[in-house]
Amino acid sequence: MRHVICAAIAASVSSPLFAQAQPTAGSMPSPEEIATKDTVTVALGAAVTPDYEGSDDYRIIPAVAIRGRVSGISFSTRGSYLYVDVVPGNAKIDFDAGPVVGVRFNARRNIDDPVVSLLPKRKRAIEVGGFAGVGFHGLTNPYDTLAFRVDVLHDIGSAHKSTTVSPNVEFSTPLSRRTYVGASVGAEFVSNKFADYYYSLTPSDSLATGGQLAPFNASGGMKNWKAGLLLNQSITGDLLHGFSIFGLGQYSHLVGDFKRSPIVSQRGSASQWTGALGLAYTW
Repeated sequence: MRHVICAAIAASVSSPLFAQAQPTAGSMPSPEEIATKDTVTVALGAAVTPDYEGSDDYRIIPAVAIRGRVSGISFSTRGSYLYVDVVPGNAKIDFDAGPVVGVRFNARRNIDDPVVSLLPKRKRAIEVGGFAGVGFHGLTNPYDTLAFRVDVLHDIGSAHKSTTVSPNVEFSTPLSRRTYVGASVGAEFVSNKFADYYYSLTPSDSLATGGQLAPFNASGGMKNWKAGLLLNQSITGDLLHGFSIFGLGQYSHLVGDFKRSPIVSQRGSASQWTGALGLAYTW
């Protein structure tokens, strides 16, 4: 399960939206009809991801995602997290809110770096919480979306045992019945507990690496910022139903003590890339 990544794909699987500059009456569903339509999309593909947050080693892993809406309740996967929006959608302004549950796999397991691999492994964090946001439609065409969202998650397991806060801004629009594009920016803010658990090095940690990595005390704050682009292309003629292919690229950059930690500054990189490519099907 460590090698299952969903978010990159969840953002890029077929969206139940499409645009046409001058719609012909009866040629397509209205935004109101689309906002209430039941739909489910499942995506499978491959992703490229760092060995750990801050690593400069990458691996190719399988990826899966699901996204949909049934009886007004929307759900989607983002990373290894499941989001459920319990507020019914609206064609003009959406208020979104609901629970989030998932697992943080940043456990420094099965990594290639010979020095970082000498450090103690970390437990997988089981995180639960919620999200809230608002989305605006019809800014450039009847079917686009500009969304603002804040995620708040807390580790209920025995890993970092703290709370993270992530604001995000996303814009998405179909270019036609067959082509859908989107862009997103975001950041993550974490506590001292989080920073200490994943990025600090104790004297015993330093000793475990034979002194190659010096002790380091990391403090919390803004961990990183990120930006992503996606493209979804129908191969059966309609984004609302059938097969499509998707591609996604995301760049994130660690800042502050997260960038200065020896596992990043000496053995890795503050610049992090993620990519995904695959096939989706929409019912």
